[in-house]
Amino acid sequence: SATLTEVGISPQQLAALLSTINIVSAGGHISSGPERITLEPSGNFETLEDIKRTVITLPTGGIVYLEDIANVYLAYEEPSKKLTRVNGQPALAIAISMREGGDILKLGRRLDELIPSIEQSYPWGIGLQKLWFQADLVETNVGNFISSLSQAVIIVVMVMLFFLGMRTGLVVATLIPLAIMISFYFMQVFSISINQVSLAALIIALGLLVDNAIVIVESILVKRSEGLSSEDAAVSAGGELLMPLLVSSLTTAAAFMPIALAESAVGEYTSDIFYVVTIALLASWVLAMAFLPLLSLKAMAHGGPVTESAGTRRAYKLYRQILGWALRHRLLVLCITVVVFMGSMSLLSLVPEKFIEGSEDPVFTAKLELPLGSSIDTSEAMVKSLDEFIAAEYVNTGDESKAPLVESWMAFIGEGGPRLSLGLDPPNENAANSFLVVNTTDGALVPVVMEGIGRYLTQSHPDLAKQIAVLENGPPVGYPIVMRIQGSQIDDLYAAAEQAVEHLYQNPKVLSIKNSWGLPAKKLRINVSQERAQRAGVSSDDVAYSLRANLEGQQLSEYRDADDLLPILLRADVRDREDISKLEGISVFSSTTGQVVPLGQVADIELVFQPGVIEHRDRVRTLSLKVQLKDGFTAAEVTNEVTPELTILSADWPSDVMFDLGGESKESDDASSSIAEKLPIAVMIILLLLVSQFNSLRSPMIIMITIPLGLIGVAIGLLVLQSSFGFFTILGIIALSGIIINNAIVLIDRVNIEVNDLGKALPVALVDACCQRLRPIFLATCTTVLGMMPLLWGGTAMFRPMAISIIFGLAFATALTLLVVPVLYSVFYRVEYR
Repeated sequence: SATLTEVGISPQQLAALLSTINIVSAGGHISSGPERITLEPSGNFETLEDIKRTVITLPTGGIVYLEDIANVYLAYEEPSKKLTRVNGQPALAIAISMREGGDILKLGRRLDELIPSIEQSYPWGIGLQKLWFQADLVETNVGNFISSLSQAVIIVVMVMLFFLGMRTGLVVATLIPLAIMISFYFMQVFSISINQVSLAALIIALGLLVDNAIVIVESILVKRSEGLSSEDAAVSAGGELLMPLLVSSLTTAAAFMPIALAESAVGEYTSDIFYVVTIALLASWVLAMAFLPLLSLKAMAHGGPVTESAGTRRAYKLYRQILGWALRHRLLVLCITVVVFMGSMSLLSLVPEKFIEGSEDPVFTAKLELPLGSSIDTSEAMVKSLDEFIAAEYVNTGDESKAPLVESWMAFIGEGGPRLSLGLDPPNENAANSFLVVNTTDGALVPVVMEGIGRYLTQSHPDLAKQIAVLENGPPVGYPIVMRIQGSQIDDLYAAAEQAVEHLYQNPKVLSIKNSWGLPAKKLRINVSQERAQRAGVSSDDVAYSLRANLEGQQLSEYRDADDLLPILLRADVRDREDISKLEGISVFSSTTGQVVPLGQVADIELVFQPGVIEHRDRVRTLSLKVQLKDGFTAAEVTNEVTPELTILSADWPSDVMFDLGGESKESDDASSSIAEKLPIAVMIILLLLVSQFNSLRSPMIIMITIPLGLIGVAIGLLVLQSSFGFFTILGIIALSGIIINNAIVLIDRVNIEVNDLGKALPVALVDACCQRLRPIFLATCTTVLGMMPLLWGGTAMFRPMAISIIFGLAFATALTLLVVPVLYSVFYRVEYR
């Protein structure tokens, strides 16, 4: 600017001059016979030398080149807005996304084939490195689930062979691979991909789909024991169970319907469970009705009537005695059941609540946020120091006996980088924000490295707000607790936030609190004196233009470099730009008189503090307090503790200042409520199916009353195995409800058959029906419980609470169902048992 002042040219005049010379548009068209020819006038800048040799006419009449009055050079944007570092070195990040409906494993293999050929086309020293390769993670997770599914299939087959014998067990076992193959086919038809959720749904369905086979094969065995031929037994059993098994399959599928209908991110994430379970159940029903009776003809074609073993007879005798006692003491049994249920509900309150367990992949992330107003150079220096720590502590340890703990890491400075997975919530673009992604050599090492990096950052950068966490399974939640304070006045929001922070820190479970607005940032306000400015012949626009031209740079024109248009910026020398003491001496050019005055002559410079960020939520100013908790404490328990206290505290705030609590607990409540809203639809469908099957209201009421019995085992299982109550626990309870309904349907339907078809008295029919359905219900429970075991001991942490709910809930519910259902039946139908 000093040189321009000396020659008497303002930045505005220089911009106008360059725009008349540098033409980057066509000059029009002209017709010549049948042709239309484009006119392109010369004068546009084609090389950097063209810009330097631009002729400038001085006000004095002289002529100079642009390079005589300005330093013209090609450079990168300064200061940088975004930077990326990989393994401690500068890098460029390339994010590759899969198209909708694609196969991530095929994409991964294709990229592995392309990367070597791409690297060969680069200059020496430039290479490609995979830092986040989701295909590998998906392949590992899907492989683990397929292993769990295979183990579950083997376990279920072994149970069938053990309890039903070789021939009968093989008849039932053949249904499993056939049903799974049919399920995979229809999953492809309906565009349901193979992923963690769909494979977990198959494992859930595995225990359910054998129920139909067990019931019909058991019915064939009973009829064979009564002396019927193989063909007659198969035909009779198929006709007898056609509708009951269809209704039980549909009611079980309907129990999962709220998951698919839930209007929430988690509902969308887990909706495949409903579709896969429904497909598997309907496939098993078709096979049980059409295929198993035919197969049983071959398996049971030889030999006389089937006889029961001595052990089976003893088991039936023991059950008959216990059932007889329960029917004689109905009131006592029901009272004990209610007491046990109420006790389990009190135990359930002791189970910690957690929305969804975190990922167990060998990767974690860290949000790093310096105070607002920090420069990107400060953020880069912080990241460089962290790079050195990671390299020395976890990679190049200097100890040959100590294997590296970190495989690779990347840092995005000034931004959050691409959203690498669904469970990722990177920070906003800001020079003060950075985002770190670390890949460890083993998933078990993640807590160790996280703790070490957290300790280093606390010691080396105490002003840094950090959140180091594993990847989230499902939609991102972010911080465990987020307190949102809304109001119209900025000062009121800051005052309320200060009181809330002071109060929250009194809770010993709180680790740290991040204010989303940060502390007020410094700002230099240029107060233009309109009286002095008019005397000097300059306007406020002249002041702003001159400030931009000297500091940030004012765009004068554009330079076409091949296919790119690069801005031509005018700005002061770096020594003048970064010296705050020279601010008052900046030359201000008058666009009307052409005179030049120093900034200090027409304006006063004032240091003020203002919010660096002002956020809005629902169009209202919102300041968020992001709370992190100490290890071992859950968001639900802390939220329940602080909500009443904050409500009392907010009573003294201005009337337009209010707050609400979000975070993990709120997301969990929203996900649960989204399912609860659709639950009446499922209940109505189940009731309609049950009423149509039994042509009565009493039998459906008995079945619906027995559903809560599963919660007894759920509470015990979660406490014994020290698990948490979250969204996938709710999914397990829903699956459990469907199985309980299924067992109750086949039990009550058999009672009706004993009374209506065989003409037995109700007391006798009730006991005989329970004894006949004992083995199918027991085997169905065994297959479901044991089939879920691989998901318990080898599955991911996300599905473990669901497996625990089904295993323990079904084990307790089956024992109670075999007693409580007949007791309730005797009460509703006034059956006196002697």
